[in-house]
Amino acid sequence: MNVGEWAAIAGAAGSILGGGGWFVSRATIRAAQATARANEAAALAAAEPNQRAEDRAAFEAIKTELRVELTATRQEVRGLRSLVSSFALYVGELTVQMRGHGVEPPAPPARVDEYYRTGV
Repeated sequence: MNVGEWAAIAGAAGSILGGGGWFVSRATIRAAQATARANEAAALAAAEPNQRAEDRAAFEAIKTELRVELTATRQEVRGLRSLVSSFALYVGELTVQMRGHGVEPPAPPARVDEYYRTGV
């Protein structure tokens, strides 16, 4: 082979390799994108247990706060029931005294009458 033939072969090889460089660069870009997606997925997976722990802690705090509020509400309801019961007994005694003196008290509102009948 002479120098001209070698030059032709080298030129052809360079052209093939140069054209192949385009495919190689596209493959490299896709590989880099795939690697970036994999790294992002790995970071999310690594963060998941921490996020769950934070969510669990927040849930426990909310639960504790609601329990405190529920306890306070129950105590308030008990106090109000006791007050209503005491008030009903007091009004009942006043009604008996009024009737004892010949004074007919006005009829109670419907809700009060219902309370006297049902206790609720």
